[in-house]
Amino acid sequence: MRKVLIYGSGAVGIGIGAALYDAGWQVDFSGSKRTTEAIRKNGVKRIGIFKEVEAAAGTVGAYEKLENIESAAYDYILVCNKTIVNKQAAENLYENRHILKETGAIVIFQNGWGTDSEFIKRFGNAKVFSARIITGFARPELNISEVTVHSSPVLIGSLYGLGHDSVKALSEAIDKGGIPCQVTDEVNKALWAKMLYNCTLNPLGAVLGVSYGKLTESEDSIFIMDRIIEEIFAVIRASGHETYWSSAEDYKKEFYGSLVPNTYNHRSSTLQDIEKKIKTEIDTLTGSIVKLGQEFNVPVPYNTMIYHMVKTKESFF
Repeated sequence: MRKVLIYGSGAVGIGIGAALYDAGWQVDFSGSKRTTEAIRKNGVKRIGIFKEVEAAAGTVGAYEKLENIESAAYDYILVCNKTIVNKQAAENLYENRHILKETGAIVIFQNGWGTDSEFIKRFGNAKVFSARIITGFARPELNISEVTVHSSPVLIGSLYGLGHDSVKALSEAIDKGGIPCQVTDEVNKALWAKMLYNCTLNPLGAVLGVSYGKLTESEDSIFIMDRIIEEIFAVIRASGHETYWSSAEDYKKEFYGSLVPNTYNHRSSTLQDIEKKIKTEIDTLTGSIVKLGQEFNVPVPYNTMIYHMVKTKESFF
């Protein structure tokens, strides 16, 4: 039986972990004291637009501290924590690297660009893979994940051209557990596609307090999103990266024609964090665009403005 550790047991972690449990894997969760206590007491549950999955109390593990886990326990560690604590997460996992099998892999299930950097520093690029998710998750209770929207399959692969044989079993199990998932040799393109989507919608929706779809009902917000998209495409070209569309205009057609309509009612994770008065992941989203713009001398005034608006909101917490 394959064994996996979900590192960061929020909405995404519980949702993916429930899929792996449903596929017959042994699943352990790592998280805060409150979350791990809730999982030990009540198990975990996935509800929402995909089939419901429930793992009763005692059928999944829950650990607040990794030191309590036996050596060579896991085939995979899925990093699902907020990106704002990635340095601490990478340090914690490296200090307890005995829990990962020699043949094991770490897979990053996070928003943003450059989220693998702290893990690469410690584990090397042969062990670290990335996942692109365009599925919306919410957490109505500490041990419950609700799938709210779904646009396309989870994609898993290597950003360093190392193939995907190491993560094929993981992908197949997530898919079997009810969340569409595939491996890819183009995860770089997929992550930049998600950056386009997230950086256009998340910060603006968070500042205005509205769902994705609402942003398409105003000519003014459409004007802002168009400029954000154009700036991101300029950054992609200047930095030598690629995505699936050859131009900003091509992307806008799909963005307004299908991507946003398919997730019309979704309220972004950035907005949810603002409402909870906790730090957002804006630094690895729009913050990455701003940094790359500075590095490659690409003006990104709209991205810069919306980035600082979200940071201003955070400063009031």
